[in-house]
Amino acid sequence: MDDQHKILGAELEKLIIGGGAHATLADALKDIPAKYRGIKPHNLPYSIWQLAEHIRIAQWDMLEFSKDGTHQSPKWPDDYWPKESEPKDDAAWDKTIEQIHADRTQFLALLKNEDIYKPIPHGTGQSILREALQVADHNAYHTSEIILLRRLLGIWK
Repeated sequence: MDDQHKILGAELEKLIIGGGAHATLADALKDIPAKYRGIKPHNLPYSIWQLAEHIRIAQWDMLEFSKDGTHQSPKWPDDYWPKESEPKDDAAWDKTIEQIHADRTQFLALLKNEDIYKPIPHGTGQSILREALQVADHNAYHTSEIILLRRLLGIWK
């Protein structure tokens, strides 16, 4: 891996993990009381739970697409959004958060170990670079929505 690739990989990792001038997804999901996870304030269409679960599903799909030619993506948009507005229990919430972090770790390993410019063989021109940018963009967008919901619910710092 040449120096330019290492530099780009490090910057993509920072972008996916978040931080810097913005709150991270981990910050946005930290210490949310269970009673607030399923609320849709001010007639907004999603709860914090639905956003977190949507992030998990979409990120998992991008990861699996990037590494597995037999992967079948869920049906858009129905299978990317949970129907229920809240997790069934704390274990379901914890599992979603853990899976987001585990899948992100796997995706970051792809950045370090794969040719990020090479088209994904089973794709239509996508590369690991393109998927990395999409993961970062998608997660940042929905992280901001979670923070907005937390502000509306009065549970953001």
